[in-house]
Amino acid sequence: MTAAEISRIAGVTRATVSNWRRRHDDFPTPSGGTDSSPLYDLEAVRAWLASRGHTSAASPSEELRTTLRLHAQDGGGTPEDLLLLVLAAAGRSPEELTAAVRLPDADLATRAQRDAAAAADAVPTAEAVRYEPGDAPVLRALYACVRDEGGQAALAVLAERELEDSAASGAYQTPAPLADLLARLIPGSPARVLDPACGSGTLLAAAARQGASELYGQDTLPVQARRSAVSLMLTAPDATVTVHAADSLRADAFPGLLADAVLCNPPFGDRDWGHDELAYDPRWAYGVPPRAESELAWVQHALSHLTPGGHAALLLPPATAGRSSGRRVRAELVRSGALRAVIALPPGASVPLHVGLQIWVLQRPEPGGPERKSALFVDTAADAATAAGHGGTTTVSARTRGGSRSVAPDWEGITARALDAWRAFTESPDTFEGEPGVAHAVGVVDLLDDVVDLTPTRLVRASRAEVDPAELSAEVDTTRRDLVEAARSLGRTAGQETWSAAGVTTRQWRTATASDLTRGGALTLLRNLPDSVRTRAQAAGGGTGGGGRPETRPVLTGSDIATGSGPTGDPMGLYDDTAPVIAVGDVLVRAVASAEGPMARVAEEADAGALLGPHVHLFRPDPARLDPWFLAGFLGAEENIAGASTGSTVLTVSPGRLRVPLLPLEEQRRYGEAFRHVHELRAEAQRATRLAEQTARLLAGGLTGGQLLPSREPAGAAEAGGRGGDSPH
Repeated sequence: MTAAEISRIAGVTRATVSNWRRRHDDFPTPSGGTDSSPLYDLEAVRAWLASRGHTSAASPSEELRTTLRLHAQDGGGTPEDLLLLVLAAAGRSPEELTAAVRLPDADLATRAQRDAAAAADAVPTAEAVRYEPGDAPVLRALYACVRDEGGQAALAVLAERELEDSAASGAYQTPAPLADLLARLIPGSPARVLDPACGSGTLLAAAARQGASELYGQDTLPVQARRSAVSLMLTAPDATVTVHAADSLRADAFPGLLADAVLCNPPFGDRDWGHDELAYDPRWAYGVPPRAESELAWVQHALSHLTPGGHAALLLPPATAGRSSGRRVRAELVRSGALRAVIALPPGASVPLHVGLQIWVLQRPEPGGPERKSALFVDTAADAATAAGHGGTTTVSARTRGGSRSVAPDWEGITARALDAWRAFTESPDTFEGEPGVAHAVGVVDLLDDVVDLTPTRLVRASRAEVDPAELSAEVDTTRRDLVEAARSLGRTAGQETWSAAGVTTRQWRTATASDLTRGGALTLLRNLPDSVRTRAQAAGGGTGGGGRPETRPVLTGSDIATGSGPTGDPMGLYDDTAPVIAVGDVLVRAVASAEGPMARVAEEADAGALLGPHVHLFRPDPARLDPWFLAGFLGAEENIAGASTGSTVLTVSPGRLRVPLLPLEEQRRYGEAFRHVHELRAEAQRATRLAEQTARLLAGGLTGGQLLPSREPAGAAEAGGRGGDSPH
């Protein structure tokens, strides 16, 4: 292991590790590497740290990640060999897993062998594996990870390593809010759901949350298929799960399956999808997809697997809606009534983050069914801009992939807009009125022009001419007054505080890790229970965790912390007897680091009673020993977050490694008041920025849409006239 990994395990800085090497003669000697980048034996380092009272500050998933890497260097088995063991371990109690961790190496290998064999029949095409005593470190780390963080966390580490080893590219997970939106766009309660490009199974898991009982998946990457099967069995233990590894277009694993619904996030821009060999495939009922239109092949593949009247929801790139090469296929989809809706998403909804993707909702025509005279088009990006102007949660955040910048989606607003419009349209397509500039039903005849462009932005913005000029003028006036008041408030807040230099040199102080403060009783660290524990609680409580799903409780997410909004998360999947309830004074820290927006905040009255959402760490300080605003200010500091984060493209914060200065409570409170002022300044700036964007958008849209007229005289001339008539004229 490297010096950087030692620092993560010990919860110290790299400089501290370097000091240990120089000052302690008994520090383990390097077992490999070079003079500038030495490598150390993991067990020797752990023994040395233990002899000096340093307990590991690394999370169980980080321990598993490190152990897997070292295991691979020693010629050990692949992460794929451990997938069955995750499924078996997730069904064990924490006490059983703790007992397994404490077994001698040979007994642990035997126990793992027996557990994996018991789970082999549950995973399609799973191959038998054999564990040796030399595998004990990674087996021990896996059992501990499942016990402390759940089976899904262990699966994520295994798949991450396996995808790196196979040099697979383009594999990424559909965000959970987007997966839930696709699943909720399917009308009714479909029991049998197919995802022909299932990846890690996110879309099928969303279907299971909507009540699906038969889940069918296929993926071209074997590691993704096996991971999907195990993940779905963990999250939907009562469902029938069937997953195969093969190319769905070239080697359909379910040729006779007719599903109630199809959900899919297919690969984009694939020119090697089988155009030549599949030219006469019976699935192409709406026309042979051109070589450059693999997405239209996936659309027709989904339709071919639906029962008559069944629905499909696919996530597609925006070019699919307007490329000239796909015009004929698009025309047949519209003419037949198979295309029911196209919903545009804002950038940042899913990879690629700089592109605004689209959801296509399709329905297989029924013989003798009703004539479909129109299709629905929704632009949720327009809704996101509106939400931002009224205090919504949309914000600009930096993304690491390709250095692009994108908008962090307001999933609550996007979901509400898309579902409201879709439900209203399906209830009465012929009388659907829509919302100007956001949702519009377009007749089939109007869509069948020379280009058959199905881009929602173009079609719904054309409906803005329906906006009443008087209503828009009143809205502009209201928003502009709010902007003026917000600008004044920002100025007042910025001028309230004065700052002084610390002196000739930067102030230094002793610090302690959050793990140290937790052991000393000054802090309590809370989090959601692992998924395996939650699954057992659901089983014991009749499927609801004993307390029932908290439909009325909001959930605070990492996005809420970044944008300064109130709790906006969906309580689906959280249970009030397992998810921690936020109290006033709690310090909330985002678990995934990003460059924009605050990383931490103190819970206030508006947050009290909300459930702790995913990707958020909750620190509950002892008010007699720690000031919450002082704690939040230092926990969320850039250098602190950077020192406690691991990963490359996605930086995950290890809460126990965050450091806090050791100061008297009175001095903490002075710092706390300063940090509270910084928080208020940021909130006022965000509000003014949102209102400025909203005002500009309304003015520009009204001027170009014909609802507003420019002033009769230039603004500068009016201002000059008001200064006492000093014009030369």
